[in-house]
Amino acid sequence: MIPLEKPGSGDSSPAAASGSGRASRGPSTPRRPPPPARGLLTEIRTAVRTEPFQDSYSLSPGRELGRGKFAVVRKCIKKDSGREFAAKFMRKRRKGQDCRMEIIHEIAVLELAQDNPWVINLHEVYETPSEMILVLEYAAGGEIFDQCVADREEAFTEKDVQRLMRQILEGVRFLHAHDVVHLDLKPQNILLTSESPLGDIKIVDFGLSRIMKKSEELREIMGTPEYVAPEILSYDPISMATDMWSIGVLTYVMLTGVSPFLGDSKQETFLNISRMNLNYSEEEFDVVSESAVDFIKALLVKEPEDRATAEECLKHPWLAQGSAQEPSCKLKGAPEEAQALQEGDSVPESNSDPQTPETQEPVLTEELIVVTSYTLGQCRQSEKEKMEQKAISKRFKFEEPLLQEIPGDFIY
Repeated sequence: MIPLEKPGSGDSSPAAASGSGRASRGPSTPRRPPPPARGLLTEIRTAVRTEPFQDSYSLSPGRELGRGKFAVVRKCIKKDSGREFAAKFMRKRRKGQDCRMEIIHEIAVLELAQDNPWVINLHEVYETPSEMILVLEYAAGGEIFDQCVADREEAFTEKDVQRLMRQILEGVRFLHAHDVVHLDLKPQNILLTSESPLGDIKIVDFGLSRIMKKSEELREIMGTPEYVAPEILSYDPISMATDMWSIGVLTYVMLTGVSPFLGDSKQETFLNISRMNLNYSEEEFDVVSESAVDFIKALLVKEPEDRATAEECLKHPWLAQGSAQEPSCKLKGAPEEAQALQEGDSVPESNSDPQTPETQEPVLTEELIVVTSYTLGQCRQSEKEKMEQKAISKRFKFEEPLLQEIPGDFIY
């Protein structure tokens, strides 16, 4: 998952990208590898192992944990200890370009955050001629996405969201203090250590993350449509506040089960974000405390400089208070629906954009966006959805993270 180069930004041919090509006649000069993209770390401490991965690990039978355009994640067992891990197999060459340095950056960010309890732990790294394998901590509880779209009895309560949001913000505060902006915070990139009882969170997937240096401006079009901040769409400088917008959207989804800016198309979603088309209707927030709504409003602010920081969020009354409100913040609407199968963030074999069929309901229609990430394993959809009596429409969209320029018509 890396952003595409802007048109005309340089030679993007495979030969130029890999530093190789046919030798020209006459004296040849050594080719220099292309400079790393801005905001990427280039050095790691972890020893990269080249012996066969299967010598030390056995892959667990059954379904993959995630699959996408350029990566696949499988559960594995270390043979000498029997410990469970998640192995992320990442292709080094993507669309004709050598992307090893992007993987190195992801490893470096995980190293930087290795002492933080809210960031997934990196165990080992292997490399083959075609891919790199990141052996990561296994989070048995899966994504918080599962609870965001769960039935009423299984969805998060507001008290759950308060506890998990504190952990998310502590992790993000750590990253920001170390100049790391994640740029893809969403339910699929927050894992749980256990499902029942509800465990702690782990932030994952740093494929889009960048290092923010005070002396440089970084402008890139990337992220996941429902969670991108207005400055991404208008191609203004990225900052730590860009993550804080995503946390505002994330909190909204965790409390209500509804995506606040979802439109009928990607372009409509972008317009909703750019024009701040969202509401806090009684229908969606009837069991959510006013303090929680105030927390979201401190983040879903168009101007980045006016958004609350991670530190300020942790001091907000909604999170700072010891006792949490009791009303349950359940998914609105669709107790008969579950999740549909979803894919991960990085493999060419999986380039489709499936969408579940819609069931028309004259009174209530609610929508929920589902976006791809390597951390998302399954989103199961029940056959109960077809029941005629209480069928309530919910749209599940499956979209790749935004990795290229948005047409100018939708830049505001």
